Amino acid sequence: MGRAEIRQLFKSGKLVIAGSFVTEGKVNRGAQVRVLREKEVVFTGKLISLKRFKDDVSEVKNGLDCGIGIDGYNQVAEGDLLEFFTTEKVVATSLN
Repeated sequence: MGRAEIRQLFKSGKLVIAGSFVTEGKVNRGAQVRVLREKEVVFTGKLISLKRFKDDVSEVKNGLDCGIGIDGYNQVAEGDLLEFFTTEKVVATSLN
């Protein structure tokens, strides 16, 4: 779906907001996210906050800045890369 680079960190209550720049694709609120540090995945979870300036938004496109909050993970660092994706539920069916 998309990728972003963390450029600056902000604190909002107990949540750390990753000030990020979308480098590829787009970011959707509620997407799954992988945090990569030096090309290694250090966390996989859910995006819970997505903002443009101070406004809550549902999507941010390539080439724009945004603020991202990740559920249960505050150890993000400047320079980390974020990969966004969605998961699909597949229902198994019998071939009988």
